[in-house]
Amino acid sequence: MAYQAKLFMLMQVIALMECKLQFKQSKMSSSRQAEIKRKTNETDISIFLNIDGNGISEIDTGIPFLDHMLHQISSHGLFDLKIRAIGDTHIDDHHTNEDVGIALGKAFTKALGERKGINRFGHFFAPLDEALVQVTLDCSGRPHLSYDLKLKAPRIGNYDTELVREFFIAFVNNSGITLHINQIQGTNSHHIVEACFKAFSRAMRMASEIDIRRSGTIPSSKGMLESD
Repeated sequence: MAYQAKLFMLMQVIALMECKLQFKQSKMSSSRQAEIKRKTNETDISIFLNIDGNGISEIDTGIPFLDHMLHQISSHGLFDLKIRAIGDTHIDDHHTNEDVGIALGKAFTKALGERKGINRFGHFFAPLDEALVQVTLDCSGRPHLSYDLKLKAPRIGNYDTELVREFFIAFVNNSGITLHINQIQGTNSHHIVEACFKAFSRAMRMASEIDIRRSGTIPSSKGMLESD
């Protein structure tokens, strides 16, 4: 009987701890959203981001291939993402592509806040047919991009392949993320870029998810991460 009573009490304690954890996670999740509106003489962009989403997306940037890649971020990262962009694409896609990267970086910065309780680090290898791309990142508050994609085709459809790097430069500079992109294998430019975005989305998902052992503390021995 004494053993059964102790076991019952232990089960109650575990149930209470689980309830507290679920409450804490739901409280953190409800605030991990951001809305960004950015308007210049070249572009007009609005973004809604829910980090703790289900991969639901509504995206229209006026650049079909960029839309396709942003859908990958939402779908594989399980981020709810709404993006509307109007830009001077009659000139070329550069301004819109870059400014979407800027706004999305700002959205992640705002949604992560002080970055309490997150894993902070993320990594993923994504294959797509013959292509294999590795992405490793740190939500450190220190923007840096190491980019090593070897894209032989100058365009994918109408999309200038130089804009892939420009998108990620804009993103890291406005999200404070250290990002390393390495092509392991691949010959087809479409496959390489899509594998890159898929790996990026999964690495971001890993880094931004809550580490239950941290109990809401900032994942840094300094006690802080730069957030803006």
